[in-house]
Amino acid sequence: MKRSEWSDKQLEDLLRQMPKIQDHRNPHDIYQNLSFKKRKKTLWLISGLAAATALLLFIILMPKLMDTHLSSSDRSAQNHMASDQKASTLSVKRDSSITPKNEESASKEKPLLGNAKQSQSQDASLKTAVYEDELGDGTVLTYWIPDNEAQILVPISTIVHGTKDKTWLTLFNENMASLKEEEWGLSDYYPMNATIKLDQDNSIVVDVPTNHPYGQGSANETNFINIIKKDVAADSHIKKIKLTTNGQPGIAFGNYGEMSEINIDSETNHAYFFYYPNRKKLPFLVPSTTKYKNIQAALEAMGTDHPDGGLKPSLPSTLHFKEAIINNHILNLTLNDSSTLQNDNSTMHSLEAILLTAKEFGAEKVMFENAQIASIGPFDLSKEIKVPIAPNLRLTQ
Repeated sequence: MKRSEWSDKQLEDLLRQMPKIQDHRNPHDIYQNLSFKKRKKTLWLISGLAAATALLLFIILMPKLMDTHLSSSDRSAQNHMASDQKASTLSVKRDSSITPKNEESASKEKPLLGNAKQSQSQDASLKTAVYEDELGDGTVLTYWIPDNEAQILVPISTIVHGTKDKTWLTLFNENMASLKEEEWGLSDYYPMNATIKLDQDNSIVVDVPTNHPYGQGSANETNFINIIKKDVAADSHIKKIKLTTNGQPGIAFGNYGEMSEINIDSETNHAYFFYYPNRKKLPFLVPSTTKYKNIQAALEAMGTDHPDGGLKPSLPSTLHFKEAIINNHILNLTLNDSSTLQNDNSTMHSLEAILLTAKEFGAEKVMFENAQIASIGPFDLSKEIKVPIAPNLRLTQ
């Protein structure tokens, strides 16, 4: 580019010779216009920076926000599941308070045990046997049921009502199917594969089909014979049972041979022990197969394990008797000074075992001396206590 030949002086003189130009605008307007442009530029820059900053923050925080949202969703789902589980648990608890299946363990809205009138008294509902003042117009039926190992027979009693026009045997046959043996932790034995009826000579006739299962194995045969004997003895005063097969005299057993008749002898002098089926907390009260010469020997044995399958002591180690005498059908029990009794369920079941054992030796009432506590459950120890009618009450309906 060619260097200009004009000197500074010449350019200055040229500019002075040019006509003057005047700006008629108000100086304030010129300032406002310049200020607006500057402000507009500044605002645009600020807005742009703010948008860029927001975008940058969003990019940085987005993963964390997503994690937080997912975590919150997880917690919400977990809380929902926990609420469902809690509701389900509460529902199960409510259901278990209505269904008597497996125990017990407190037993329950439709009580497995209790008095015949279904008293609202908590103490009364914890008793396991049937008592005279609870029977009302009902009829007691006792069924003997094998345990799961077929080693012992457990007496189970139930009460049926509205029975004025029916014999005990009719009621016995009708209620076999209502028994809940497996629910109680016992063998499913009833109804029996046999017809049981009353003969004209006031004996019982037990008729089985040709393919009956009661001759298969010595334990099965022994249990069948003992069960029908105990069933009849517990519910009647009949002393003879006739055995038939398809109406013909006699039942063939593999070990006993053919039997056509069984005589029922009076069975007494047994002691009652505890039996816990399937580790249940509530015991059955079961008589021993062993007979004892007197009540003192029976009470002493009740504090020890028994050789019969699975029977456990029914008296605590803290209970000792100084004297046990039966006079005028009343058993007078005097406790040692060192004996201690508790007002709890376990001790109450022990007391019932004593009452049932006393009945085995002809006592109708039991009187405790030096008991040191006033009562055990519903039993007043300052008064004579009547022995039960039958052990192990279970409601079948």
